[in-house]
Amino acid sequence: MNSKITIIDHRTGKPYDLPVDQGAIPAIELRRVKESDDDLGLMSYDPGFKNTASCLSKITFIDGARSILRYRGYPIESLARDSNYLETAYLLIQGVLPGRDDLDGWVEQIKRHRDLPECIQQVIKAFRSEAHPMGVLISSIAALSTCYPEARRLDDTQTLEQQTYRLIGMMPTIAAYSLRHRLGLDVIAPDANLGHTGNFLRMLGQRQKSGGVAEISEKVLDVILLLHADLEQNCSANVMRCVASSLGDPHCATAAAVAALSGPRHGGANERVLEQLRKVGSKDQVPGLLKRVKAREERLMGFGHRVYRDYDPRARILKQIAEDVFAEIGSSPLLDVAKELERVALEDDFFVQRRLYPNVDFYSGIILDSIGFPANEFTVLFAIARTAGWLAQYREFLADAEQSIARPRQIYDGEDEREYIPITDR
Repeated sequence: MNSKITIIDHRTGKPYDLPVDQGAIPAIELRRVKESDDDLGLMSYDPGFKNTASCLSKITFIDGARSILRYRGYPIESLARDSNYLETAYLLIQGVLPGRDDLDGWVEQIKRHRDLPECIQQVIKAFRSEAHPMGVLISSIAALSTCYPEARRLDDTQTLEQQTYRLIGMMPTIAAYSLRHRLGLDVIAPDANLGHTGNFLRMLGQRQKSGGVAEISEKVLDVILLLHADLEQNCSANVMRCVASSLGDPHCATAAAVAALSGPRHGGANERVLEQLRKVGSKDQVPGLLKRVKAREERLMGFGHRVYRDYDPRARILKQIAEDVFAEIGSSPLLDVAKELERVALEDDFFVQRRLYPNVDFYSGIILDSIGFPANEFTVLFAIARTAGWLAQYREFLADAEQSIARPRQIYDGEDEREYIPITDR
């Protein structure tokens, strides 16, 4: 039996039974609540979509109160321990864990689609060396749509698969070519004999040697990519679905998602964490930072999350990774500051009462910095990781018969009708 709630419109005295399914009221049902027959009915007003579910999804489950993150039902902890990025990408997009033959075929297809068309290489070379890497990434991905016009055939399953391989395979290549261009270095072509992260590191120019940073970078980076692969209906995923709703091709949709990710409130947060930790400099300066935060003179970076009201499970994993990395390469003042900041903050009622716990950005920047990534590249790595989740969201949207073009309503709050005054009379 379906659940329902009854509301009474005190404007008219009329009661309304509204269905409740999976903890939600279908917003369209509010249109039944009217003052008169010519009334269009109620709308919901929800700036930032803080309490609006835009879709049904089988991809990612989050329970912010219990620190749970699952991809297709699999806990993020077990995936980070036992899986890898490309297997997890298959899981997110195809819906199941692959068998050996399926995984081998999947990986092989992605390897085959790493090379950039010459025209995209020229697009990258056209940018000034000081161009922000996210701007280069957005432009390059959007330009891919001109190379593959068949990508607009969204009803062709095989073509959609091809674009999936291309985007996952080419994103690291675009990022690596862009970075080397900015450094004035020749590009390094993809190597089909290497895995996803190993090939990416090679294209960046990191030497493959035994011991030290280079040896642990591949494993560490792969886990970081996996942890960032999807997070339900965040800003960039929502943008991906919005473009899908207009039947924009996967390249344009991904470019739009990257644009949404580029802002400091979304993908750029770990860069700001790193900046703040460097500014603090040492453990003895932590109390001063927290004092400024409580006085609202400064914002504490890397704490708090829109969904997680407890410890972000990805942050726990990254904290341990950070410990392992620095156990290998030597101590880090930044890690010492971060651990002290976390310790003091979580013992302070000000932060505990506000449920401000470390999020995924708190430790990821420290780790990426330690293995040699420039801070302005952090969001690019985020985009490489999130490509799998975006494509999963895109494809799920296309298969959802309930969905239509995104077109939110608004509440007009401007001037009433006014008479136009010619410019000569103003």
